[in-house]
Amino acid sequence: MTNRIPKISASKQICIVCEGNEEYKYLERLNELHVWNSLYAIRLDNAEGNGNIVARYQDNYQNGTYDAVFVFCDTEKKPHEQYKDIKTKINNIHGSDVAKYVVIFANPCTMQIILKHWTEQNIKSPAKPVNAPLIEKCTNVVKYKGRKDQIKEIMNKITINSYKTMKDRVRQMSSDDEVCGSTNFFELLKNLESADDKWIDDLNDKLEE
Repeated sequence: MTNRIPKISASKQICIVCEGNEEYKYLERLNELHVWNSLYAIRLDNAEGNGNIVARYQDNYQNGTYDAVFVFCDTEKKPHEQYKDIKTKINNIHGSDVAKYVVIFANPCTMQIILKHWTEQNIKSPAKPVNAPLIEKCTNVVKYKGRKDQIKEIMNKITINSYKTMKDRVRQMSSDDEVCGSTNFFELLKNLESADDKWIDDLNDKLEE
């Protein structure tokens, strides 16, 4: 009779393809704070531009390393052409309308979510000069332009307590990606905090239908 090797419980491998530095550094900071369940091992992949997102997603999804792969990106302002193109191409990879399950968006940009750590106010433009006064008010970072040192300074101000505040505010936001001031980020947060990983099987069932 063949000896059976006992099954060892392993962490679930999650990859999140980030549009750029803001997305990457933000999720990196949340991961550092250990706000998510230790069941999940998070790997972040900086696509360094929305034009690289689909290729990175496809590579990470098809290499078989990860239990789940997500995209974290901006919608930018209407008509959201590049964002819609990303969703269309991801749908084409899977052969069905599934991008809505794996593309985590912020409308109009990720700063919409980041600022929820300190304010309920929504931003209406992805333009950094337009948002700079509110960013300064919330974080004391002057004339924000998305420089690495400025991003680092903002991330250092994020705490476990402000994470909880952000999550409460994000939960109340619209999840309709056509609405300015919307995001589906809460669904990802809820799943990554869960001790029940069945959501991963449910996700992959949808992707493989």
